[in-house]
Amino acid sequence: MLRVFKWLFRGLLGVIALTVLVAWGAYYFATRSLPDYNETAQVVGLQAPLEIVRDNANVPHFFGQSDEDVFFGLGYAHATDRLWQMMLLRRTVQGRLSEVFGTETLPTDMLLRRLDLYNLAVASVRVQSEETQKALAAYSAGVNARIARINEGSFGRGAPEFFLFSPKLSPWQPADSLAILKLMALDLSRHLSTEVLTARASLLLSRQRLEELLPPAQGPGVAALPEFASLFPGMPRYAADTSLNLPSFVPGGPRELAGASNAWAASAKRAASDNTLLANDPHLGFTAPSIWYLARLELQTGGVIGGTIPGVPMVLLGRSNDLGWGLTSSYADDQDAFLEELNPDNPSEYRTPDGFKAFETRQSIIEVKDAPAVTITLRWTDNGPVLPSSHENIGTLLKDGFVASLSWTALSAQDTSLSAGLNLMKAGNISDAIRAMDRGYIAPLQNLMLADREDIALVLIGALPRRTAEHQTQGRMPSPGWIASNRWQGRLPASTNPRFVRPEGGILGNTNNKMVDKPFPNHVSFHYGDTERIQRWSRLMQARGVHTRESFIEAQLDTVSNTARTLLPLIGADLWFADEAAPEGTRARQRKRALDLLANWNGEMNEHLPEPLLYQAWMRALSKRLIQDELGPLHTEFTHTDPVFVERVFRDIDGASIWCDVIQSAPVETCTDIASLALDDALQSITDRYGGAFEALRWGDAHQAMHDHPVLGKVPVLGLLVNIRQSTSGGDNTLNRGKTAGEGPLPYANVHGAGYRGVYDFADPDSSVFVTSTGQSGHPFSRYYDNLGALWRRGEYIPMSLDPELARAAAVGVTELSPAE
Repeated sequence: MLRVFKWLFRGLLGVIALTVLVAWGAYYFATRSLPDYNETAQVVGLQAPLEIVRDNANVPHFFGQSDEDVFFGLGYAHATDRLWQMMLLRRTVQGRLSEVFGTETLPTDMLLRRLDLYNLAVASVRVQSEETQKALAAYSAGVNARIARINEGSFGRGAPEFFLFSPKLSPWQPADSLAILKLMALDLSRHLSTEVLTARASLLLSRQRLEELLPPAQGPGVAALPEFASLFPGMPRYAADTSLNLPSFVPGGPRELAGASNAWAASAKRAASDNTLLANDPHLGFTAPSIWYLARLELQTGGVIGGTIPGVPMVLLGRSNDLGWGLTSSYADDQDAFLEELNPDNPSEYRTPDGFKAFETRQSIIEVKDAPAVTITLRWTDNGPVLPSSHENIGTLLKDGFVASLSWTALSAQDTSLSAGLNLMKAGNISDAIRAMDRGYIAPLQNLMLADREDIALVLIGALPRRTAEHQTQGRMPSPGWIASNRWQGRLPASTNPRFVRPEGGILGNTNNKMVDKPFPNHVSFHYGDTERIQRWSRLMQARGVHTRESFIEAQLDTVSNTARTLLPLIGADLWFADEAAPEGTRARQRKRALDLLANWNGEMNEHLPEPLLYQAWMRALSKRLIQDELGPLHTEFTHTDPVFVERVFRDIDGASIWCDVIQSAPVETCTDIASLALDDALQSITDRYGGAFEALRWGDAHQAMHDHPVLGKVPVLGLLVNIRQSTSGGDNTLNRGKTAGEGPLPYANVHGAGYRGVYDFADPDSSVFVTSTGQSGHPFSRYYDNLGALWRRGEYIPMSLDPELARAAAVGVTELSPAE
């Protein structure tokens, strides 16, 4: 027995030793790719010596003798810190994910191949300005110089992920950068999903009920929609399969998680310092690392500092010494879906206003890891590419003999948006900035907030499609592609885009809300991303005669839910004092405790309070109760509470309270009945997950920011290393927006918000501040992987200075590059 014990003990020690050895080996190889920021190297592609100074937050400052060398340095730094992220973005837009990840990503590859974004980017290189082409070439040379250094110096393949997946890196090309911009446009354009969902819901609801559930933005100019079924006779009165089954890395996602943002500015007369102010925080899905990378470029026209996207040689949002700019999603209607009728005698043709016409076609081969290659036929119509029937569930609207196509402003082979962006960086004032955008910016359609030394402006930038007044669905639902009046007639001139320059009131702002009232077809959109945050913002702006950098920061971090303040008195009007005393442990007692907490709550979505969780769970359960009997399985695609819909129902506007009656039941339920039942549902779900001690609940425990690694984050054990979790305040409708997942095992998780925050003060530009939600490095073992995240969570910032000496003070490293002989 002793001998057996000894051998077991030795075996255990061997297993432990082997585990330690394997772990040490994995750590050793993973850390080989940690960069040395005090590097000195000779590199190919550089014209003169270049210095990269990384300040104490690891924000690189580039000092070169030409703009091309500065862009070379940006490419070198992006590849140093975010090489894996860049390669993943490039593979995504090229439709080549399956070469690495296998069949899981095949649907994504098929979609991106059909949209043909990469080939459009290749074609767009030649239409860029000469200056932009030089910048693209220099940036690509910088990326490739870093890849060459990695290969020559055995720097751990450049990132730990390359030890698990293919380490093969093809050289970076100028088209790769343009393609990533188009991928961002895809992520921000969600009108297709809204069109399809509207059409599917219209098959189940009357016209009035449809307008209540998916209300167009308030204001004049909205005409009644035709019934979708009337456009396509024989369409079944039900919505088929509603399971999206989204693969990993799919751009976009649910329409409720479309890009959003906040931006506001104050002119000198509304600023305490008699100089302009600008604040901006764009909202995107959270990832680890963040999509944003902070950088300062010292160009020949002066310094520029702000947020870049790895893979793109541009400061997308930030400031120079004389101009600040920020972006918000405009929600402009830049997409239309069409249903195309096939020739019953020749399915390689589709109907047009002039008869049947052959599709433009091309074969495309998708290589798949550990599986046979897949060959697909890409097809294009006059309206645009033919979509996979699975995309946005558009196949549920297709009868036999039909396919769906997409018109979208980003599908341009002459997209000069990057050239416009580089000109924006060099603009010295608002007029120059607007002129740069008008001359070349195409997509994605954005609201551009501007502030120079004297004044402020807000401009919608990008190409709006020109539609005819006779368009059958006004672009709100898919329409017959063979009807001439439904087809686009080119683009509207940029000069007609909404713009506000030097406002009398001295304050401008946008929270993705509707800005202008124009009748179709000169409208901007029927659907916008916000009706609630703008109300809270307006109150905060008007509460002060003048503003400061600190008041702008305060507004940016505000977590009061104007929606909660509005809806709770409505839905709880008959419930606050309805329950009599009840024994502990009963449902009535639970309901009373929850209502007592909510009655004394001011709507602050603070992470340490229980009330935000009670409120959010109640709204979620209420929304489900209101729509599930009318929509059936389709109700699962409405994952977030629409405050306008709920308010309309509980105010019984035009009989909207009919939504409260359950069709399948004999009694006629009132809205009070449904509110009470929904509260019980919410409290039961909270008790099941978090326990029944409501006073001890913390919103932050449920509302954790989910900065997940898009690949390794799902792997057991590794996920604990690469995913970043943070308890956060805010909610779906607060200025400090923390959009909840709305579905899945963690419905209240914070998955979409301000990955970048910046506040620019032109009284003292170097006192401007910014921050991102994670860190500069994409390497999980780097101390800069999540160093900024702790500041971001607490509502803190780092200096946004163009002072070279301040950058050098306590710098974490200085990289000196010189041209190779």
